[in-house]
Amino acid sequence: MPRILIVEDSPTMRALLASALEELGGSVKITEAESGFEALRVLPRERWDLIVTDVNMPDINGLELVAFAKGNGAYRHVPLIIVSTEGSERDRAKGLELGADAYLVKPFEPGDLREIAAELLARSRARKD
Repeated sequence: MPRILIVEDSPTMRALLASALEELGGSVKITEAESGFEALRVLPRERWDLIVTDVNMPDINGLELVAFAKGNGAYRHVPLIIVSTEGSERDRAKGLELGADAYLVKPFEPGDLREIAAELLARSRARKD
């Protein structure tokens, strides 16, 4: 069962992300963190198969979270999707440069998120096999 961590400060957006990802098919376990700081507390509790994070959050922002995850051996290989209102090419390039596997700009189609997530989870499973 894939384990997905959603890091987003907006309760409405967290619910939308969770709803979209629950429709991946099969069973998924979704854990929500409402800030980057909370994500740092939750990360060591499980082995994650996918992390989805916002950029603009209080305390630790999404880019700092990406840099932490990709710089840490325990999380380096966990696929990571940034979902943000920051849609400039510079913002996208920065997120991908830090190690995010995909960058989705809000508003987005839930099907697009599911498609990206399914592809990253499949790639991650293939690497583990």
